[in-house]
Formats: sequence, structure tokens, C-alpha cells
Amino acid sequence: MSDELEVRVDQDLCTGDGLCVQYAPEVFEFDVDGLAYVKGGDGELRLNPGSRVGVPSGLRLHVIDAAKECPGECIHVTRLSDGAAVAGPEAEAA
Repeated sequence: MSDELEVRVDQDLCTGDGLCVQYAPEVFEFDVDGLAYVKGGDGELRLNPGSRVGVPSGLRLHVIDAAKECPGECIHVTRLSDGAAVAGPEAEAA
């Protein structure tokens, strides 16, 4: 079973708190609107609503922690193999 993950940010719920950018600046970044977005492996912000990017293996725990600590509960981390929520508002409490 693959343990590859992907992540997206729901900008409608983003509070602009910035914890995600502190946890994983390689994956999250603010745009001029003050909201967090995901970045692809090329470093480009994915500005389309619902944009998903893969989570680099070395950053998995940082991205999961960002989703768990996000005050807006707007970060969704899912497993690619089956689409199961790993962290974020749709994940079951561990």
C-alpha cells in the first residue's frame, strides 16, 4: 500500500494565522490576499480552489502537524492510494 500523501488548503476557511507556513514553508505560502496556498514541487503557488500537491516524504509530519494545529481547520491531508483523510477536519480523531 502506498503511503504517499497530498494536501490542499480551503481558502474559504483560512484564517491567515500562518502556522502552516511556519511548519512547512516548502509546501505552504501566503499570497497577496493574506491566505495560505499550497506550492508545487516547482515552488509555484497553486491558486485554483481545491488545488492539491503531493507532500514530500521528508515533510509528511510537518504537513500533518500543520493540519492538526490549523485554527481554521482548512488543511486537508489525504492518502493518494485510497483518498482517506489522514489529517484535517475530515480525519478521525486519533
